[in-house]
Amino acid sequence: MQLILISGLSGSGKSVALRVLEDVGYYCVDNLPATMLADAMALYSQFGYQHIAISVDTRSAPTLAALPQVVAQLKAGGTDVRLLYLEATSEVLVKRFSETRRRHPLSGNRLTVEECIQLEREMLEHIVDLGHRIDTSNLSANALRSYVKVLAEADSSRLTLVFESFGFKHGIPLDADFVFDVRCLPNPYYDEKLRPLTGRDQAICDFFAGEAEVAQMQQDIATFLQRWLPRFKQDNRSYVTVAIGCTGGQHRSVYLTERLAAGFADEQVLLRHRQLDGRSGDSHK
Repeated sequence: MQLILISGLSGSGKSVALRVLEDVGYYCVDNLPATMLADAMALYSQFGYQHIAISVDTRSAPTLAALPQVVAQLKAGGTDVRLLYLEATSEVLVKRFSETRRRHPLSGNRLTVEECIQLEREMLEHIVDLGHRIDTSNLSANALRSYVKVLAEADSSRLTLVFESFGFKHGIPLDADFVFDVRCLPNPYYDEKLRPLTGRDQAICDFFAGEAEVAQMQQDIATFLQRWLPRFKQDNRSYVTVAIGCTGGQHRSVYLTERLAAGFADEQVLLRHRQLDGRSGDSHK
């Protein structure tokens, strides 16, 4: 059986993630107490369900402390358990609650939305590292749907290496394990003909192909990852996210992220472009 647990901050897109899993054939349950997971999985097994997705978050706060132990028990029993932890910056979450005019689940304690978000972060901090983190701050709902589908199909027995481009002016991704700053490299932004293009366009690729510093940066990052990835595998890590940042997240970071992903084709690789993926899409709910 496969179990995908959806958790994270309210307003980060958990409902979007759960709905897309339901659309691709998962039996979905929203807001199940962590202490009921083992019994629920035993029951679903009797019914013949093979793909289950369950949301576990602060709405069942008293049971959250048990989640790491329950996950370990389920894995020991042969269940393929994956946890997707969704988050976003406090500024973005406040804006989303304001736009949708929805109450925060913790607002019954007479706290402001900002205080609710901070309290929720503290309540969830012990489960953040149980699975794969997805920062939805600058991510469209359509892009999130795509990410979740890919993660659901990934081979959980192998480490997943995520390469993610981003723009520093939009903030550093919350889900990054490693951040490499490539703002020191030549910038095609100052060429008016190249400015509207992205690092995936051939003209930009040709621009960078003639720059020795770009090739050296790519090689240095690749060498670092080749040196340390085996240690992460030995530590039973399921995901490692490598974020490559330039100023706007359009040219240098996109180009290098594409090149690095291609260079690690023997690994299980996911490719993301935060600023490009976040340009369109409906809201997170």
